[in-house]
Amino acid sequence: MASTDITSDRKRPDGAAGGSGADDLAGLEAGLDALDAVQIRRTPVREVLLHKVLPPVVAVALVLVVWELLVRARVTEVYKLPPPSAVWDSARDMWLAGTLLEVVWTSVSRGLLGFLLAVAIGTPLGVLVARVKLIRAAIGPTLSGLQSLPSVAWVAPAVIWLGLNDRMMFAVILLGAVPSIANGLVSGVDQVPPLFLRAGRTLGATGLRGTWHIVLPAALPGYLAGLKQGWAFSWRSLMAAEIIASSPELGLGLGQLLENGRSNFDMPGIFLSILLILFVGIAIDLLIFSPLERWVLRSRGLLVKN
Repeated sequence: MASTDITSDRKRPDGAAGGSGADDLAGLEAGLDALDAVQIRRTPVREVLLHKVLPPVVAVALVLVVWELLVRARVTEVYKLPPPSAVWDSARDMWLAGTLLEVVWTSVSRGLLGFLLAVAIGTPLGVLVARVKLIRAAIGPTLSGLQSLPSVAWVAPAVIWLGLNDRMMFAVILLGAVPSIANGLVSGVDQVPPLFLRAGRTLGATGLRGTWHIVLPAALPGYLAGLKQGWAFSWRSLMAAEIIASSPELGLGLGQLLENGRSNFDMPGIFLSILLILFVGIAIDLLIFSPLERWVLRSRGLLVKN
């Protein structure tokens, strides 16, 4: 009788018993196929303008409007809070004199070169600290302490050791950025699932091969976060060095431009320097780090839109 019941259940026309298992399996397979088949499409230009370009433009416009309203309301003296038009006039004068791009490039070239040097030093240092327990115990706490130390503290000894030259600037950048990059990589390596490491050892990826093919790709998100923070420390360290140390050999950078504005009580020049420093930081993030983040997310199947 039991076999008859089972047979009759399998032959039911509505498939209530026998067909439900097959339907569930088919639904599961369809769901897995849907997860695997990530639809990547090109974002329309109109959507890009509406969701990515328009919001920051509106935000900047609102800041300018509030700024102008504060000036017109005379919340403070004009020499303390100049109108946006005065800052624009200062930028136009520097542009006509041919010094605006030169000042920006002086600081940007130093910052990028110093950052690349910091990456070249901080990356292998981070790998050693993350993978060798003895090295982590020896210098791990020191790296964390150096990361919290204000980079401006290194300007005075760097000037005494190296003099007023570009080597001093790069030394301050390295001392500010290398700990951040190394600690970011250490944090990324610590978050690698142990299963990845065991799978790599099973496939013969040990030692340097395991580090290159297993550890570093898996730690890429944390490493990228460390790189972003390292760039922020590089840029801040450079600005601190340029503000404090001045010499004809160093040329005129954004930090020195800001200090010259303070010395001459030139508030439009001070605001222009601040805006240029901010603009460079935003531009580097949009041109370098944002594409890298999208590439990492896309490579892991976490970014649906292209």
